[in-house]
Amino acid sequence: MSTENAAQEPQESRPSPETLEPRVGPAPDAAPQVRPYHHPAAGWGAAKSVTRVLVEERELVDGPRAIMRMNHENGGFDCPGCAWPDDTKGLRLDICENGIKHVTWEMTRKRVDRAFFAAHSVTELAGWSDYDLENQGRLTEPMAYDPESDHYVPISWKEAFEVVGAALRGLDDPNRASFYTSGRLGNEATFLYQLMARELGTNNLPDCSNMCHEASGRALQAALGTGKGTVDLKDWESADALFILGVNAASNAPRMLTALAEAERRGAQIVHVNPLVEAAATRTIVPHEFLDMALFKSTRTSTLNLQPRIGGDMALLRGMAKAVLEQSASDPKALDATFVERHTAGFEEYRALCAATPWEELERQSGLSRADILRAARVYTEADRSIVSWCLGLTQHEHGVDTVREIVNLLLLRGNLGREGAGPSPVRGHSNVQGNRTCGIDHRPTEAFLDRLADACGIDPPREHGLDTVRTIQAMRDGEVKVFVAMGGNFALAAPDTAATYAALRSCDLTVQVSTKLNRSHVVHGRAALILPCLGRTEKDHQRKGVQRTSVEDSMSMVHLSLGMKRPASPHLLSEPAIVAGMARAALPDSETPWDWYIEDYDRIRDTMAVALDGFEDFNRRVRLPLGFRIKQPARELVFLTPSGRAEFSTAALPDVVPEPGTLALGTMRSHDQWNTTIYSDDDRYRGVKNLRTLVFMNRADMRERGIADMGAVDITSTAKDGSHRYLKGYTAVPYDIPRGCAAGYMPEMNVLCALGDYSTQSDQPIMKHVKVTIVPAAGC
Repeated sequence: MSTENAAQEPQESRPSPETLEPRVGPAPDAAPQVRPYHHPAAGWGAAKSVTRVLVEERELVDGPRAIMRMNHENGGFDCPGCAWPDDTKGLRLDICENGIKHVTWEMTRKRVDRAFFAAHSVTELAGWSDYDLENQGRLTEPMAYDPESDHYVPISWKEAFEVVGAALRGLDDPNRASFYTSGRLGNEATFLYQLMARELGTNNLPDCSNMCHEASGRALQAALGTGKGTVDLKDWESADALFILGVNAASNAPRMLTALAEAERRGAQIVHVNPLVEAAATRTIVPHEFLDMALFKSTRTSTLNLQPRIGGDMALLRGMAKAVLEQSASDPKALDATFVERHTAGFEEYRALCAATPWEELERQSGLSRADILRAARVYTEADRSIVSWCLGLTQHEHGVDTVREIVNLLLLRGNLGREGAGPSPVRGHSNVQGNRTCGIDHRPTEAFLDRLADACGIDPPREHGLDTVRTIQAMRDGEVKVFVAMGGNFALAAPDTAATYAALRSCDLTVQVSTKLNRSHVVHGRAALILPCLGRTEKDHQRKGVQRTSVEDSMSMVHLSLGMKRPASPHLLSEPAIVAGMARAALPDSETPWDWYIEDYDRIRDTMAVALDGFEDFNRRVRLPLGFRIKQPARELVFLTPSGRAEFSTAALPDVVPEPGTLALGTMRSHDQWNTTIYSDDDRYRGVKNLRTLVFMNRADMRERGIADMGAVDITSTAKDGSHRYLKGYTAVPYDIPRGCAAGYMPEMNVLCALGDYSTQSDQPIMKHVKVTIVPAAGC
């Protein structure tokens, strides 16, 4: 791909009107508006937004009913959206705006049936906005792409499975197939999916974690011997200090607002660290607190807000650690020397590193003053129990692993591990993204996992590592992967480097998308393509032994059952486990795995999982406890499965994150009225934006320096590591409170700017939070 044409749509024999600047949101019916947002997060703004969605989806009766009783047998709302844990007190109204949107979006009465596909060619659909594609409603039956007519046409389930099976059986190497997973897949389907792939002979199991929290898992594994956080919701309820880094809680994990409000009321200190001061870092009105709603009474959700430059979090954390160590010289209580001596390795080297790092360099790299860093350190040293929580603002960088390890370094200094109210707490995204990894979706499986899987399932799994998301795209593009199967998600939009991803998908012999709704990945497809529609989490899953339940794992390692209670959108839908079993039967005709027997009763799958998965012993009994069960965390008990048998300090060098003259560091993010690649509107309420998505937030001084007017049209050029360029034209520059040298805008539109080769050498994650860009007034303006 040439450097000058790197962002152009690849040519193909069939014309395609789509562009690499996809119209993701609904067409605005009014001029764009940007006004400062000064209201509390959630509260009446959320109530108004939810009401609008319920009206639009015509769910004024079933929608509110779902809020009171959805997925939990004994009442309560089990959100199929984010991975924040269920309230430990069994609160029935532990809900949020995004969760209700997610459910009503799935419960829509609109249908995408064979008549719809007969009326619209793929070429026509490719010209639709992504909002319009999803807004057509629920898919109703299997469809296959017909290249002669350029339409999707009906296909029976039996025929669809045979298409998949024939394609997989025909490969000369099982590694020519890749099996992607989004975070929506339940544990039982996840286990069967990875079992199918490994029985076929491949570990090509890319997933959304490869783009989100891969850095977190690798860092925690190296430092503590576990790839997960060690805290639970009860710890959040007893911490003296909460540090929230790189998280826009009001949009990414809205139910966190309840925890923040409760923490403030009991006198805990709350420090938010983000280049943008988000609404969740100011005030909130928790919707289920009816008196506060009635009185418009808000609660503070922060005691300190710090705005580092993009990528400057590691320098801030190193500075806090330096302050702790300097204070310990005169105040021994600042350092938990006993914990450090008994439970850690590498402390003296880390102490020397901190001492050798000048304050001037910490200020330059963090973009914060020494006084600001010391304020954060003071909060930390005065708290007996501290939790540090983080999201993609820390992980989607070249140095993401080092930054998360720096969090662990800081926690170890004061013994904030293995006791109530303390520890590391990554904020995962989709509801079961952590469960996917726990249950086997891992392109780098451990030998111990493969040994247990072999014993439990009677297969000989492959031992060599498979392909992650970035390398799957590269392999598809280069013709090395011929079959791509995606369980959920919208891979075409979620992945980086839109041109390269589109070209990769179109190079496949077969693409298979298991989905609930139409999306971009159905119109950017291989030479042959299948759409396999599945049940949603809210729908009843009828199998031979009755209505089935699936399990999910939240971001704090709690595993619980989820029971759909709605009538399926179509009688032709299959559950995700049934779809996996159907593909497996066709691809592995001689398999001794009892695929049909498993689907009759998911308890049978769980019995096998109990043998194959560490921590899932006695699965069927424990998952039926009122709040399920928590997977054991050795590091929580101060048992460290590291080479030293101790928690290990990291001594990584600080990265240079200061932008070169004339360039900006750009981070991609969601708008508020959005969930992953699903866009509910062109609005971003908490940032004061209405009717606009093609924008870039900039510091006003950076705009003036470049001759850019407020709300002026700009062209954005990214420069990849290999020197190639990618472009977005005619975006709107919005002045915003963001550090100089930084810019931000929405994914998935801006994914085009992140080159496929720009991934972290530490985690292999695309560097979507640190794209090197230049921004100038639009040509002709």
